[in-house]
Amino acid sequence: MTAHSGFPFLTSLMVLPVAAILVLLILRRDSAVRSVTLAVGVLEVLLSIPLYSFAPSLPGFQFVELKPWVPQWGMNYYLGLDGLSLFMVLLSTLLLPLCVLCSWTYIKARVKEFHICLLVMTAACVGVFSALDLVLFYVFWEAMLVPMFLLIAVWGGPERRYASLKFFLYTLAGSTLLLVAIIAFRAMGGSFAIPELLGRDFPVAFQRWTFLAMALAFAIKVPMFPFHTWLPAAHVQAPSAGSVILAAVLLKMGTYGFMRFCLGLTPEASHFFAPLMIALSVASILYGGLTALGQTDLKRMVAYSSVGHMGFVTLGIFMFNMQGLSGALLQMLNHGITTGALFMMLGAAYERSHSREMADHLGMGKYLPAFMGMWGLFALSSLAFPGTNSFVGELLVLTGAFSANLWAAFLSVPGAMLAAAYMLRATRSMAWGSPTTAKGWADLNVREWTALTPLAVLVLYIGFAPGLALKAVEPSLERLLVGVNKHAGTATLTTGPVAVSSSATLSGKPGTVTAKTGSQVNETPTTRLAEVAR
Repeated sequence: MTAHSGFPFLTSLMVLPVAAILVLLILRRDSAVRSVTLAVGVLEVLLSIPLYSFAPSLPGFQFVELKPWVPQWGMNYYLGLDGLSLFMVLLSTLLLPLCVLCSWTYIKARVKEFHICLLVMTAACVGVFSALDLVLFYVFWEAMLVPMFLLIAVWGGPERRYASLKFFLYTLAGSTLLLVAIIAFRAMGGSFAIPELLGRDFPVAFQRWTFLAMALAFAIKVPMFPFHTWLPAAHVQAPSAGSVILAAVLLKMGTYGFMRFCLGLTPEASHFFAPLMIALSVASILYGGLTALGQTDLKRMVAYSSVGHMGFVTLGIFMFNMQGLSGALLQMLNHGITTGALFMMLGAAYERSHSREMADHLGMGKYLPAFMGMWGLFALSSLAFPGTNSFVGELLVLTGAFSANLWAAFLSVPGAMLAAAYMLRATRSMAWGSPTTAKGWADLNVREWTALTPLAVLVLYIGFAPGLALKAVEPSLERLLVGVNKHAGTATLTTGPVAVSSSATLSGKPGTVTAKTGSQVNETPTTRLAEVAR
């Protein structure tokens, strides 16, 4: 069941940036290009306001738009939102004006082309998270590659060509396998429509190989260890706006794909490969934290921290319980807010110091108190300090992990401590380090305050009132959880005790079902499903 929208809000959010590109093409002055793009960004945020009327209790997708696209091949222009995609669309629209502001003085060459790339990225981001047709999703997925490649290759640092090429080749390799999986779903399921495919029961063997094809594409995009090597180079070489979009939105396409497609379309394969995905998640958490701790380049430190933070997200996804999924979805939003803000602040610091080295930013607190105050807030959020947004998400992920997989939970805890170690070390050096190199630097200006304040408000708002965000996503997650564990329950009756162990995650008490045999096995999945459905 879907709720159709009278007004095409989602299409408007994509058409407006594209239309603005036509306006930019006739402008000659850089200041006019910046001002028009900023105005379009503000309009994007205003156009997003009706999306807050999203009703979590309604089943299915909302704000649906459905038009024939290539009817003879079964492709449709099919858009809609549910709890999994709502906040990602809102975050995508919020970032456009903030990226324009943080690039206002940093980008001095090819200004028009730079802002055209930002507008294309915004339209493609909205498309990726709202597409309900597999081909349409793939088109938007690929459409983001070119502008991000250009952002790194044209406006990046000294090693921008190497970084952009590595980013492009990695993500293109994953995309090829994703396309193969999409064609397979059309051949087996008879449709490209995601809502239709979500209701199909695909054979287990088919699920397993399509899961692997999709999982590789999503693991590269997240990125999970050991598919992460493109990320530090891309982050370090990209301009501030590129790093912000990369951290806030592009990485989330991978985790969104795991939830929407792997859990939704291949539930039994998701359970089958869950041990592998959990092991890679734990490895990402520990590797990302340890590597970040050893960095002296501040931007590289935040880039490696993303590997660890996203490891918590994938860990929560493959716990198959409400705490894990809720924490994972909330962490997707939190990481976008917090890490995006940190990259903005590092861009502002670079404009003052022309360096990314920690040693060149010692003692900033004495001369830039506002900068350090804002940095301190986002650093606390990054290490999941109570009262900030990341605390709630990380707590839910760990709670879900302790309920479903004790080993994974225990091995992940050091990752949280590593985040505190590298973030507090950097903050202490920048605030109180000696000798200071910041004498004569200007503190935050009005433009920088304007770009950072909305993100700071979100850090505190979600930190102190997480229930409001969770209320919007939990009904969708409950439906996803019922679906993925229903198929695991079905497998229980046909494939034996291995699948029985998987269904135990329904109760969040691993091992309680595994010991049962005979008639007890047959009645357990139904009972647990009824509990979850309620």
